[in-house]
Amino acid sequence: MAAERLSVIQGHIKGSNVFMEKSSSNNHRESHKVPQRRQDFMKWNGWGYRDSKFLYDLDKDVIHFVGARYPLANKKFPSFKTWLKTAFGITEDYHCKPKFEIKTEDLPVPVVDKDFLKDIKNLKVFYTDDPQDRLFRSHGHTMREVFLLRQGSFNRIPDLVVWPTSHNDVIEIVKAANKHNIVIIPFGGGTSVSGALECPVDEKRMIVSMDTTEMNKILWVDKKNHTAHIEAGILGKDLECKLAEYGFCTGHEPDSAEFSSLGGWVATRASGMKRNIYGNIEDMLVHVRMVTSQGVVEKNCQVPRISSGPDVHHFILGSEGTFGVITEVTLKIRPLPECKKYGSFIFPDFETGVAFMREVARQGLKPASVRLMDNDQIMFGQALKPEAESILSSLFDSVKMFYVIRIKGFELTRVVGLTLLLEGNREDTQLLENKLLALGNRFGGVYAGEDNGKRGYLLTYVIAYIRDLIFDFGVFAESFETSVPWDRVLDLCRNVKARILREAEAHGLPHQPFVSYRVTQTYDVGACIYFYMGINGRGLPDPIHVYEELEAAARDEILACGGSVSHHHGIGKIRKRWLKQSVSGVGLGMMRAVKEYVDPNNVFANGNLMI
Repeated sequence: MAAERLSVIQGHIKGSNVFMEKSSSNNHRESHKVPQRRQDFMKWNGWGYRDSKFLYDLDKDVIHFVGARYPLANKKFPSFKTWLKTAFGITEDYHCKPKFEIKTEDLPVPVVDKDFLKDIKNLKVFYTDDPQDRLFRSHGHTMREVFLLRQGSFNRIPDLVVWPTSHNDVIEIVKAANKHNIVIIPFGGGTSVSGALECPVDEKRMIVSMDTTEMNKILWVDKKNHTAHIEAGILGKDLECKLAEYGFCTGHEPDSAEFSSLGGWVATRASGMKRNIYGNIEDMLVHVRMVTSQGVVEKNCQVPRISSGPDVHHFILGSEGTFGVITEVTLKIRPLPECKKYGSFIFPDFETGVAFMREVARQGLKPASVRLMDNDQIMFGQALKPEAESILSSLFDSVKMFYVIRIKGFELTRVVGLTLLLEGNREDTQLLENKLLALGNRFGGVYAGEDNGKRGYLLTYVIAYIRDLIFDFGVFAESFETSVPWDRVLDLCRNVKARILREAEAHGLPHQPFVSYRVTQTYDVGACIYFYMGINGRGLPDPIHVYEELEAAARDEILACGGSVSHHHGIGKIRKRWLKQSVSGVGLGMMRAVKEYVDPNNVFANGNLMI
């Protein structure tokens, strides 16, 4: 123990280089290796694992989920098809199947700088110009990007992929890029939903995708100070698994936690479902190293707070790959919770649900997660219920619905649902649960049980798979988010939905768009709101353009109602037009001044944010 403690203290004083020198040591907890050919186990033209998907069985006219990775594995959803017909107006006779593959000859020919390649070879860093590896790292997961993949029409992709294995590798690659005027686009989990990973179409220089997932080790864990120093390429799920071996966790669970990387969380100012008790990524961050064209930026100590002028960490947080490559991060960690409990409520309407959430925040109650879904999402959730596995299960559902509708008098077209997750020691968790139950009753809610809460929480991880299914039926759907003060939550939700419906009518859409919303994170002064929108694109000459016009109108309405340009998805390319309005012209100028200093040759020319 004494030797371990001394090693950790040494790391605090000298930075992580002392640990890098011991890279072969068993002290480093390395996550499972992410295959370099990720397309062999992940979809190249959709979300998630290749072996997991929603499928429509035409013969049996039923939708089911295949794959054994999720609780919904191999379940059938007898009501889902009917819901899709009602929500989007789909028909069985229309299928928009994706290309089976994009052939090598259909991909852009790579731009090659032979002198740069020679330097990379001398560094002994693994690299490839394999067309499919380049394609996989040419995009994130916006609806537009996935649609282009399905149609096989990407105009610009990276020319080379490199895999550094350490902070020092990144330093040398960035030096070589500056020497030869090469573009670098950092790539972690590839889950961006802001267009941040797309290559600028007009970029003539060689573009290198720097895949950081070989940098996936926990370099040290400080059990005394509850911190861990971690390489930035580690994926979220792997990070939690490895920290659990020490008895700790970060508690950071974005919807993309299975596939997104630690460096990506920092680069986008990410937020997770359990931020109420663990905080957002900026609250967890103790120290960070970033390699820029001018050198390494980092603080000289790992302390809880420092007064040393403007915080350089806040230049790095949210920088979206425009300043440099995030290589190592020190995070606050927490002991694994002793107890985890789920719960759920049904409220008579959205207004009552928001009032309940506001009171939870006002009283300082801290469930790990509390999320409110509007009526459309409740109906969607009901449609995603698997067929009853027993008569008893079906009977219980009927009894609960009878009580809510007939006894309590709730209107089926107005009811909303709320899910809860509580974490901590048993005594505190029980006390919090009792307070929340009492508060829910005070606001006229009906407790809907632990199973519904758990199901609603875990459903988050499979919702993204639905888009691939409905694409096949010509439906174009996406989510977007914002943050807003408490007194504007209701107006913003109503106004944005009304604006979308008006714009859809003006565009002559044959079927009304599906628009729903949920409140996903709460703060003392406001909340995060998620919108889900989908349109039936059948018969439209350019459905992507129509969808983007509707979403742009929604974003204009969000800002007009006092909401933010983004709560945690970031700016990327698709929200650049609102950046100046959001931070002021002077603020935008400050960002550009930093960019010009740290990256004078514009090596990190991904086109995001202020670029």
